[in-house]
Amino acid sequence: MKIYAHRGYSAKYPENTLPAFQAAANLPIDGVEFDVHLTKDGRVVVIHDESIDRTSNGVGYVKDMTLEELREYDYGSWFSEEFAGAKIPALGEVLNIFRGTDLRVNIELKSDIFAYAGIEELVLQEVEALEMMDQVVISSFDHEAVARIAQLAPNVENAALFVNTILDVAAYQAKLPAKALHVSLPSSVRRPIREAIEKGSVVRVYTVNEVEHAALIIGSGVEAIFTDEPERMLGYMRQNKVHMEG
Repeated sequence: MKIYAHRGYSAKYPENTLPAFQAAANLPIDGVEFDVHLTKDGRVVVIHDESIDRTSNGVGYVKDMTLEELREYDYGSWFSEEFAGAKIPALGEVLNIFRGTDLRVNIELKSDIFAYAGIEELVLQEVEALEMMDQVVISSFDHEAVARIAQLAPNVENAALFVNTILDVAAYQAKLPAKALHVSLPSSVRRPIREAIEKGSVVRVYTVNEVEHAALIIGSGVEAIFTDEPERMLGYMRQNKVHMEG
């Protein structure tokens, strides 16, 4: 079962910052996950929330500020003074950390609250410019965005994100179409997901931070987990000799 670092190594570093991503890149894991939004001046930036309130010393929505304005704030001190001065990363800065590594890069389009016009094309342009089309997975809770990725770049892996799943999720996946399903931990042990796995769906599960939760899905056919605690999960899987596909 593969391990993806959720928002970088977010248990020990401020989420979605360059220190968190560099720490993840230094681990013998399989992938990394992060979230993107669009700025007022059309730049793709890496942050989870629509606003900067929770993870910076500023307030306001990403969409209402330019990249330059967003970089006036500190995105590290909320987590620890050790990371004071961390700036919001642009997508290209994060991609460059993982370019040339063996890690898969899961870019989540956060267009499910605000409809960021053209975000799919902008993300694909940056990925293609760095020759990383084969290295990325592009996911979203906005299933229209998932479908657009399938149209714009059929060879890029796209994934539909779910909090709760529908009964025949495999048929829905085929209709989008999506190459993978990213589901919540509670959903992952329910019948629709078990049936989807039996039908050949690639399933990855978020967010798995406790070893007892990982134990629930080991051997279930789940391909990967997203975790804030990549070292903890790595240690647990090695200790229990869980097969890890690299």
